[in-house]
Amino acid sequence: MATATATATPPVLHRLRSLDTSLSQSLHTRLNPFIPGHLLLLLEYSADFRLFFPVSLSLYFTPFRRSFAIPFIAGLLIDLLFIGLVKSIFRRSRPHYNPNMIPAVSVDHFSFPSGHASRVFFIAAFASFFAVFESTSWFLLFVWTWALLTSVSRVFLGRHFVLDVLAGACVGVLEALFVFRFLRLDISEFAVLHSDVYAIFTPPQTEIQFESNSGIWF
Repeated sequence: MATATATATPPVLHRLRSLDTSLSQSLHTRLNPFIPGHLLLLLEYSADFRLFFPVSLSLYFTPFRRSFAIPFIAGLLIDLLFIGLVKSIFRRSRPHYNPNMIPAVSVDHFSFPSGHASRVFFIAAFASFFAVFESTSWFLLFVWTWALLTSVSRVFLGRHFVLDVLAGACVGVLEALFVFRFLRLDISEFAVLHSDVYAIFTPPQTEIQFESNSGIWF
C-alpha cells in the first residue's frame, strides 16, 4: 500500500485562511465602490518602495544622518529583505477576485505579508520613537492615520487579504523596535533635530515680561 507523502494543510489553518479570504473579498466588494479610486491609488503610491526609498535617501545628506537617516534607511532595507524572504517562504497568491491585479503586482506576485503595511507601520513606529518630545502629537496623528489608511486600502483595492495587512503591520512595528534598540539611536541629537524642525512650523510668539521683586520673569 502506498503511503501518502504530501502534507495536508491543518484544518485550523485551512479554516482561518478561508475566513480571511471571505472577509477580505466581502470588504473589497462592498466598500470599494464607495471610496474614490484616486484616493486609494494615492495611498498606494505614497508607500510604494520604488518611489518612497529614493526620496528617503535624501535624508542621508542632512546634518543628522548618523542618528536619524542611516537607521531609517537601514530599516527600510531590512523591511524589504525580510518581507521578500517571508513571501518566498509562504508563497501565498494574491486575491483572485481583483481583475486589475496583474499590472499592479508585476514586481511582486505574493501576498503574505503586505509590504505596504509593514513599511508604513515601520515609519509610523519609527516616528513615534523619534518624537519623544512635546508638541509632536499633530505629527504622530498624521503619520499613524496615513499608516492605517494605507494599510486598509490594500484590502479595499483587492491587493491583499486582511491577515496579510495585520501581519505586515506587526512586522513593521517589530522592525522599528529592532532598529531603535540595536542601531543605537542618539536621542540627544533627536532633541536638536526636533527643536529645529518644530521651530520651522511654529509661528513666533510674543515674549511677555513680568516684573517681580526677585527680578524679571520670561
